[in-house]
Formats: sequence, structure tokens, C-alpha cells
Amino acid sequence: MQELAYQQRRVKLYRELQLELEDQATLWQLALEEDAGSLEPEIEQGVKNIKERFDHMELEILLSGLYDRNNAIFTLHAGAGGTEAQDWVQMLYRMFVRWGERHQYKVETLDLLPGDEAGIKSVTFSVAGEKAYGYAKSEKGVHRLVRISPFDASGRRHTSFASVDVIPEVTEDNEITIDPEDLRVDTFRSGGAGGQHVNKTDSAVRITHLPTGIVVQCQSERSQIQNRAAAMRILQSRLLELKQKQQEDELTEIRGEQQDIAWGSQIRSYVFHPYSLVKDHRTNVETGNISAVMDGEIDVFIAAYLQATKAVR
Repeated sequence: MQELAYQQRRVKLYRELQLELEDQATLWQLALEEDAGSLEPEIEQGVKNIKERFDHMELEILLSGLYDRNNAIFTLHAGAGGTEAQDWVQMLYRMFVRWGERHQYKVETLDLLPGDEAGIKSVTFSVAGEKAYGYAKSEKGVHRLVRISPFDASGRRHTSFASVDVIPEVTEDNEITIDPEDLRVDTFRSGGAGGQHVNKTDSAVRITHLPTGIVVQCQSERSQIQNRAAAMRILQSRLLELKQKQQEDELTEIRGEQQDIAWGSQIRSYVFHPYSLVKDHRTNVETGNISAVMDGEIDVFIAAYLQATKAVR
């Protein structure tokens, strides 16, 4: 039923776009016949709206991967640089949350380790919605920040790095089975602001998958049962990612050549000083409107990445 509803929505969007195009063609013909120049702004705006919707539909066609329609799980880690790098993680976390909100996705924080003085050391969060992973997978990689550090009294320029990992959320997969005997489950008291809000029970959950050594944890919920369920979702997705990587490695060995998967050590640079520029090193797409990007307007980079990966398939 979900597949049927999805295909029905696609057909509906196509028919709506077709009708809009016919309406604009009729309006254009009327303007020509009556020499009505006053209709020109309306026609231009109508054509612009059609093109934007068409571009969006064309982009969605590229999201044909097995898990592209799944929810996404982000994990952000601060690189070397202490407080500066941890502040950069917090900035990226806000950027992705804003991006999710722009697309009306549901964003849920699953685990967060705050920085020693400011910022965030690491954070894991889910982004739930139609094709969330298909779009978000373009953000996987190292993100680089160049700015005058607000934590440096000398006002020097600093370069910081943060890693962004994105995996599809998989709750049920016939090819991934988890034996309870392979799990070590630890509970601990989750961190908090203290005072009346401190969590006085061991509700946080850490799960270790013994055969692979994969460790996941969740402490965002007050209930240990909810945290365990969330941690198991992450573990399922991590094991799927590991399986896919093993399959890729096997294909690489068969082909006898090394695949260029990473595009480079950093996928994107965000320069605040001495000029304002965000540049994606995989596609060379760039913009000087860095404030808009940090407010979640990253679709231009996502679209360019999807187009680029289509070209190399």
C-alpha cells in the first residue's frame, strides 16, 4: 500500500505539472492574440514555477537506489582542534536540522556528547521523511571551516574539520539478522543540565555488537526501552552499511582496481574569512551566500552531487 500511494503521488504531480504547462501555453497564446504585454510578468513567473517543479521531479528520478527512500541517520564528529572543532560540529548540526525543517522532515536527536567548553564533540540524529537518505547521502564526508576563531583572543584565523556520516535507517531487513547472543547491552545514567532536570535512572543504553565491534548508544529518551529501540535501529543500519562496504570491496577485488569513492579528503569548504565562500570540491559548485547555507539552504550542492554521480555511473 505504501508503494501504491507513492506511485499515485508521482502520477498526480506529473498530471498537475502537465495542466500547469497547458494553462501557461493558453495564456501565452492569448497574450499574443491580444497584444497584452501586461500578462508578461504573470507568464514569466508561471514558467519559472513550472521549471522549478520539473527540476525537482527530474532530481527525484535520480534517487533510485535501494535505500534512497529511507530515513537517514547522521553522525557528526569533531576533528582535531578542540573547542573550535566542536563549535563547528554544532554549526553543522544546526545547518542539517534547518535543512530537514525546510523539507518538512522530522528530526530527532538520538545521542549527543557536548563539548568540554562549548559546541558538540559528537551527535547522532535521524531525519525522517520521503527520500531523506537519497538526498542526505551527498553530505557524507569531511567538512572544512576557515574563519577567525571566536575562541582565540589573538583573533587568528583557524581551520577546523568535522566528519559527517550518513546511513539509511533500516528497521527490518531480511538479509540482516542480529543474534541477541552477539550483543552486550550496557546501561548508564544519561547526561543532562543537572538540577531538577537531571536523569536519576540508568536510562541511557549502549549496545556493542561483539562480532564486529560496532558500538552504538542512545540517551535522548527518558525511557530505557525507547533508548534501546533507537539504538537497535542504528545498529541495524550500521550492520547494513558494513555489509554494503564488504560487497563493494569484493567487487573492487574482482575488477582488480581501486574505486575512487571519497572524492578527496574534504568534500566541502566553508570560508568565513578573508572572504565568504562555500565550495563543494566534488562538483565545483560554490556560493558566496554563506549565511543562507548555514541556515540550511544546501539543496544546490545536493542537486549537483546527484547529477554528478549520475554522470559517472
